[in-house]
Amino acid sequence: MERAPDPKSEPHVLIAWHSRTGASEAMALAAIEGADRAEGHDPARLLPASQVTPADILAASAYIFVCPENLASISGMMKEMFDRCYYDVLGRIEGRAFCTIIAAGSDGEGAQAQIDRIAKGWRLKRVADPLIINMSAQTKEDILAPKVVPEEDLAQCRDLGHAMAEGVALGMF
Repeated sequence: MERAPDPKSEPHVLIAWHSRTGASEAMALAAIEGADRAEGHDPARLLPASQVTPADILAASAYIFVCPENLASISGMMKEMFDRCYYDVLGRIEGRAFCTIIAAGSDGEGAQAQIDRIAKGWRLKRVADPLIINMSAQTKEDILAPKVVPEEDLAQCRDLGHAMAEGVALGMF
């Protein structure tokens, strides 16, 4: 799934996501839906982590990173995105805003800490508290099953997407 305006166009939020069972994808889609409510211009770009390039990261004014926590870490595809792009943007995006949305089976803290450490290296500025949605999946069957994210959690994702896009549109980020 991709929704991508010209990356060299107006300032925008890059929503980079990866999902294994549908929860993170639903949350990313909710974030872009919220971003679409922002005033002004096309405020967000939604890209799967597998398609994000250093140019996409450089073109964005702010970031929402959305992924599941797998084995107390970010998903492998999300980690691969950071690995692939890290050095090409190092020293070129300092001070830009970011926030995170994590689909967790229990606490999500490991994945959150991993993204925070990467963001610290890039010198990004966290502008919203981490949004960790606990899907309470603890058995093999529950962990591997397709997920349905409760509407109240999707509403939080929409609100976060809207806030990030408004911040970009207003020149705050």
